[in-house]
Amino acid sequence: MSLTRSEIVEQLRALVGVHQVVIDEQTLRERSIDNFRKLQNIFNVYTGPFPAAVVSVRSTAEAAAVLAFADANGVNVVARTGGTATEGGLETPVENSIVLDGGLMDQILTIDTYNMQATAQCGVPLQRLEDEVRKHGLTTGHSPQSKPIASMGGLVATRSIGQFSTLYGGIEDMVVGCEVVFPGGQVSRIKNVPRRAAGPDIRHLVIGNEGALCFITEVTVKLFPYMPENNTFVGWTMKDMKVGFEVLREVMVAGYKPSVARLYDYEDGQLHFSNFVPADECIVLFMAEGNEGIVKATAEGIREIAATHPGCTPVEAHHLEEWFADLVWGPDKVTREDNRIRDTRNVNRTTEVSADWSSIQQIYDAVIPRIRAEIKGITLLGGHSSHSYINGTNMYFNYFYDLIDCEPEEETDKYYLPIIKIIVEETLRFGGSIVHHHGIGKARARWVKDEYGSSYPMLAALKTAFDPNGVMNMGTIYPLT
Repeated sequence: MSLTRSEIVEQLRALVGVHQVVIDEQTLRERSIDNFRKLQNIFNVYTGPFPAAVVSVRSTAEAAAVLAFADANGVNVVARTGGTATEGGLETPVENSIVLDGGLMDQILTIDTYNMQATAQCGVPLQRLEDEVRKHGLTTGHSPQSKPIASMGGLVATRSIGQFSTLYGGIEDMVVGCEVVFPGGQVSRIKNVPRRAAGPDIRHLVIGNEGALCFITEVTVKLFPYMPENNTFVGWTMKDMKVGFEVLREVMVAGYKPSVARLYDYEDGQLHFSNFVPADECIVLFMAEGNEGIVKATAEGIREIAATHPGCTPVEAHHLEEWFADLVWGPDKVTREDNRIRDTRNVNRTTEVSADWSSIQQIYDAVIPRIRAEIKGITLLGGHSSHSYINGTNMYFNYFYDLIDCEPEEETDKYYLPIIKIIVEETLRFGGSIVHHHGIGKARARWVKDEYGSSYPMLAALKTAFDPNGVMNMGTIYPLT
């Protein structure tokens, strides 16, 4: 027999103490969603289902006790730290779930400058870790736009990526080892070594699991020398995305590793570069960082590649430096954007995918006209590439729309999901991946079998093996039906 809400709360209090079990109604409403349904927070209109409690744990042992209790009683658990998720991964899909919050596990355990790695608990904000390692002349190399508010556990759980990924890689390239808790309370530690060939790389059972398999309590990441004094920006405008994609491709194939490599179409670009880029032109830009000699060679090599494309017009570096200095999203920008949406009922969303060089232009060309034709109220629609590889790149679709005949709590189902559906359908049609770095969450879980195809049984077997009772973040990655 399933436990009642009051029974769940009572037993949780017995496990971790009264003060660590939050049952305040407004908190439960806010913790029932993430930024996938952000308008519910902005307009204070929540539709549920709502959790029974938010449980803030202070240690691995407490996390293990809560997960053992949940597993024994069939109670759904949603893991949470920074709360910056955008794809519904933090939604509580059934009534009386437990939100397991690791925010109080916020200790930086070691900064090892000799072995170039740092170990932090799951609730440590990335910005704080970055600030501390910079005191040693080092950097994590990880800089997503959410850096001021995101936490280490969530970044690893969602397989995040940062603005400097072309040089440093995604979070999966940075994680050295970790500690996690599985349903039933089993604690597992993956030791810190630079590489090993002792079977499959089990770090990847953890990285990107989005709380559907385990709860991350501790993470060790690599560190890198920090030499911002050598940062060099280069960029060019051009008339179409095709030229820009080709410049990106040639830079990557040539083996250059700029930390930033981006291409904006004219409409998305006008949000950032209208003071120096013509309204009908695209822009491709790069930043090289690191050792002085490497930076010089990288910038010069990129200039040589751009010079082979007659349609590329150079832009002044100081414009790019000014743009980049204002790129991250801290609490102040989040508040301003929430206020703008509240005042105008004009909503901004993004969806990112990836594909090889042969397909990315086709996806872009197919998605843009479909959204314009099928979605009412579009006020801006564009895209940019921000993470490139030798064999392909990502595409970030950026769109604004007015809420027409729609209440704020209906926005996700009437606008956001239909737009995601268009992007997913066209991405799959051309062989790309339906999610590059935001996580699949609950928003795109309905297409996970199409994404994986014949390899889906391998993914499904992980759920069966590590969460046989299905208590970990129901509906995230693995669809409910």
